[in-house]
Amino acid sequence: MSASRIDDTRDFIPVGIAVLTVSDTRALADDRSGDVLAGRVEASGHRLADRRIVRDERAEIADTLRGWIADPAVDCVISTGGTGLTGRDVTVEAHFDVYEKEIEGFAALFHMISFAKIGTSTMQSRACGGVAGGTYLFALPGSPGACKDGWDDILSLQLDYRHRPCNLIEIMPRLDEHLRRK
Repeated sequence: MSASRIDDTRDFIPVGIAVLTVSDTRALADDRSGDVLAGRVEASGHRLADRRIVRDERAEIADTLRGWIADPAVDCVISTGGTGLTGRDVTVEAHFDVYEKEIEGFAALFHMISFAKIGTSTMQSRACGGVAGGTYLFALPGSPGACKDGWDDILSLQLDYRHRPCNLIEIMPRLDEHLRRK
């Protein structure tokens, strides 16, 4: 989308990223959206810390997120699926159950990128981002195209320490500073 803002004078810092697919019907063998994310995470030089598929159950999704937030090997979680408007779409609610802070700009940026590709249909997505326990959490729609857009045009850049003028990696050590204050 935009010109590269990668500063090659800085070293790349790999982080641990977990991929969560939310689906009542998918298995690893046919999880195309999860495959897109896992492949891009690894190709970028980050570590695929874990990958799972869970049902569209709010408590199950939130419990999985909490488990990864508590895992020091996981710096970021990207989920795919369950961000729509149907009755079974509860990924966003599960994310909000665990967020300490929402990253509103992620949803806004995702919709800008999505609008350029699918027009007003982007309004049916509730993609979101947040942070909890020093871990970044992002929820993307359950289509391979949306996962490509979210990774290629937003997350691959913001999860790259070399990206200028700023990125999510350089502030990662400060995400839990409120816990250290007296």
